Amino acid sequence: MLAIALSELIQIFRNRLVLVTSCIMPAAVSAYFVYQHEAFAELGSLGYIAAIIAFTVGAFGLYTTAVTTLAARRQNLFLKRLRSTAADDPSILVGLLLPVTALSLVQVAVILAVLGSVTGGPANLPLLAVAILALLAMMIGLGLATAGLTNSPEHAQVTTLPVSLGTIAVASWVGLTGTEELAQLKRLLPGGSATELILDAWNGGVPVTESLVLLAPTLAWVAVAVSLARRYFQWEPRR
Repeated sequence: MLAIALSELIQIFRNRLVLVTSCIMPAAVSAYFVYQHEAFAELGSLGYIAAIIAFTVGAFGLYTTAVTTLAARRQNLFLKRLRSTAADDPSILVGLLLPVTALSLVQVAVILAVLGSVTGGPANLPLLAVAILALLAMMIGLGLATAGLTNSPEHAQVTTLPVSLGTIAVASWVGLTGTEELAQLKRLLPGGSATELILDAWNGGVPVTESLVLLAPTLAWVAVAVSLARRYFQWEPRR
């Protein structure tokens, strides 16, 4: 697994398109939000900025890159060759996705640390960490599910748009309007409860036990995504 992960990490830094998608673009967009934090805080809150940063990295840095990577490795028969080795299927997938997951986690941590240094930091750091981990787990699960429906790396530019743009749209909707209205609908949408959890963690003012309940919808989406991945994911090129 570690050998696969090291090889994949090298490929990320060699592939300019993947490097831009997974690292540079999310970091640039997030840096803009940090730079303009006062303007965006007036629209929503500091927690809203933290949520948008997390979803930008999660959607474009992790989710899109994961789908593109799996589609590319399937197309060049690398997945098929890996299955002929001693590594089992979970180890192969973990090895392939571990580098981009680690890079995304580091990006979120660094950018939010910069935001915190500028604005004063989150009200509940452990709760924020739980929210970020749940969000990234959801994006990994959705990435595996989408990869099963993606024929090629080029096709990934189309198949990833609904989830990547959709989750960011949900995060913006919840972050800007709150959950005073249509609370249940917002929480059930992919990314809605994760956004509210990040808002609670950063802005404070909500009991921890009440906030932790928001983990349930996000983890439910992880379960749904994994179930879809098991049904649709293919190890050989799609025809």
